[in-house]
Amino acid sequence: MGSADHQQEQLLLQQLQVAVPVSFESVVLPSSPHKHVGLVVVDEVNGFCTVGAGNLAPQQPDEQVAQMVKETVQMAKAFSSRGWPILALLDTHEEHKPEPPYPPHCIRGTGEENLIPELKWLESDPNALLLGKDCIDGFIGGIQDDGSNTIVDWIKENQIHQVLVVGICTDVCVLDFVTSLLSARNHGILDPLKEVLVYSEACSTYDLPTHVAVTIDGAIAHPQKVMHYIGLYFAKTRGARIVDKVSL
Repeated sequence: MGSADHQQEQLLLQQLQVAVPVSFESVVLPSSPHKHVGLVVVDEVNGFCTVGAGNLAPQQPDEQVAQMVKETVQMAKAFSSRGWPILALLDTHEEHKPEPPYPPHCIRGTGEENLIPELKWLESDPNALLLGKDCIDGFIGGIQDDGSNTIVDWIKENQIHQVLVVGICTDVCVLDFVTSLLSARNHGILDPLKEVLVYSEACSTYDLPTHVAVTIDGAIAHPQKVMHYIGLYFAKTRGARIVDKVSL
């Protein structure tokens, strides 16, 4: 990011934090068997997180993405060691089905749709369910040909009362999934789900500075820290709890 863009982003972020503050919480997840907790990992795949892995992957090491991966791995290992359910959403597209306005990404068979190396172990973890999704919203992506929804079934089968959501992108796939999850809960089709928590330190988004965006036809600037904050803000306005510290 150019120095001018960086300064503008920092100023905008500070203004947002004053004008539309987000209250962050610390949470202690319950160990009681009568109040199950589930972890949802959104799109921590090569095509979004591994440097140089695709059109929407970072082109150089990214501090926010690295922090997300570190925190996600710690959280996933903690859930697995306790036998708690984990759901990993994997952005997976067919070559003949584009997803405008984004360029081709996470095409099945390219490896972009696979979990990042740090989370590859989830593929064989008995507590984890992996779900490929072909759209931004993982809740919609969970709809099967017979009309059932894998997300709904996962919550009901595991009797999940709280969902902790992590992943990428905070303001895109994470936000859309959280919004749909909360709407479905409010609509009464996700019993016994009570709360949706977004773990800010284990979420990330992409960075497209203004000076780069103006060189790409049709691109829109996307300052990473600002859009990460905005994603958390809108998740909060939809009814999610935003947590920046999780204890188990």
